[in-house]
Amino acid sequence: MNDYKQTSPIDFTIIFVVVAFGIISCYTLYTINPYLGAVEQGSYMKQIVWYVIGAVGAGFMMILDYDRLHQIVWAIYGFGVTMLLMIFFKFPPGIVHYSGGAWSWFKFPGIGTIQPSEFMKVFLVITLAHVIVRHNEKNTIKTIKSDLLLLLKIVILAIIPMALIAVQPDLGTFLVLASITGFMILISGIQWRILLSILSSILLVVGVVALMFIFNFTKVTTFLEESVFAHVDSRFYGWLQPEKYEQSAGLQLIKSITAIGSGQLTGKGPGNFEVMVPERHTDMIFTAISEQFGFVGSSIVVTLFFLLVYRMIQIALESNDAFGSYLIVGVVAMIVFQVFQNIGMSIQLLPITGLPLPFLSYGGSSTLAYLLAIGIVLNIKSRTRTYMFE
Repeated sequence: MNDYKQTSPIDFTIIFVVVAFGIISCYTLYTINPYLGAVEQGSYMKQIVWYVIGAVGAGFMMILDYDRLHQIVWAIYGFGVTMLLMIFFKFPPGIVHYSGGAWSWFKFPGIGTIQPSEFMKVFLVITLAHVIVRHNEKNTIKTIKSDLLLLLKIVILAIIPMALIAVQPDLGTFLVLASITGFMILISGIQWRILLSILSSILLVVGVVALMFIFNFTKVTTFLEESVFAHVDSRFYGWLQPEKYEQSAGLQLIKSITAIGSGQLTGKGPGNFEVMVPERHTDMIFTAISEQFGFVGSSIVVTLFFLLVYRMIQIALESNDAFGSYLIVGVVAMIVFQVFQNIGMSIQLLPITGLPLPFLSYGGSSTLAYLLAIGIVLNIKSRTRTYMFE
C-alpha cells in the first residue's frame, strides 16, 4: 500500500532558525560598524545583500530536484578543484588576492572577494554522497575488497582539494574538509573493523609525534616552522600560553576571553563595547554577541544551532533516499565542526583558526555556501514521503 501521511513539504523550523541567524548577524554587524576600519565599514549592508542572494540560491536549490545532482556531480567537483588550482597558480594575475597570510581569494572590482574553498565544502559533500551511493548500489554484497575500494575513492577525492587548500595555507578549511570526509566515511557502510584499524594507525602516528615533541622538542619545532603549516606552531603557543605571547600569537585569544567574560549574565547592552577584539566582525563575531548580550544571548545562539542540527538529523533519518541522507550528513558535519571550532577557539577550548561562525560571521562566500547547503536540505525534506505502511 502506497498511501502516505500528508506533511508540509516546507520545513518551517529550519527556515525560522536561518532567518533568526540572518537578523542576529546583520544586527550584530550593525552594532560593530562604528568600531570597524574604513575598509570594513558598512559590512552589515553587504551582509544583507549576501543573505538576499543566498536566499535566492537556496530557493533555486529547493526547486531543482536534488537527484539531478548525480548528473552534474563531476562538473561541480571539477569546477571547485579548478578554482583551487587557479588560486594555487595565482592565475589570473591581479585577480587572485592575498589577505590574512593566505592566497585564498579572487578579488573582482565592484563585487569584492570570493573564497572558492567555502564552496568546495558543499561540492565535496555532494561528490562524496554520490560516490558512496553509486558504489553501494554496485556492491550489494560487502567484502573487504569493496570496502577498501570505496575508502580509496573517498580519500582520493577528498585529498585533492584538501592539499590545494592546505598550501594556501588555510588550516581551518582544511580541517572542515577533513571533518566532512570523516563523517562520510563513518556512515558509508564500510566495515567497522577496517575503520578501527585505520583509527588505531592514526592514533599510533599521533602518539609517536607527541613523544617526538616531548623528547625531541627542538627538531620537531624546526620541522613545524619549515613545513607548509609554518603558522601552526605559533597558534599552538598562543593557545596554550596566551599570557606569555599576549603581544603576538596570544593577543586575539586574550581579547576574546576578556570580551566574553565581561558580558557576564545579560551583557552590556547593544553597541556597548569595551574590549577591541581583532577580526570581531568575521571570525570573532561570537565575542561581540557575548559582550553585548552576555551568557543569555550566547546561549540563545547555541540553542539555535542545536535546533538546526537536530532538525537536519531528523530529516536525514526520515528520508527514504540514501543520497538525500548522505547529503544531509555532510552538511551537518560541515556546520557542526565549524560551530564547535569557532566557539571553542573563542573560549580557549581549541586553538584559533580562521573559521567563520556559520550564518553569523561577515562573509559573502561563506554565507552563500551555507544557504546553498540549507537549500539542499530543504529540497530533500520537500521530496520525502512518510508512508503509513512501509
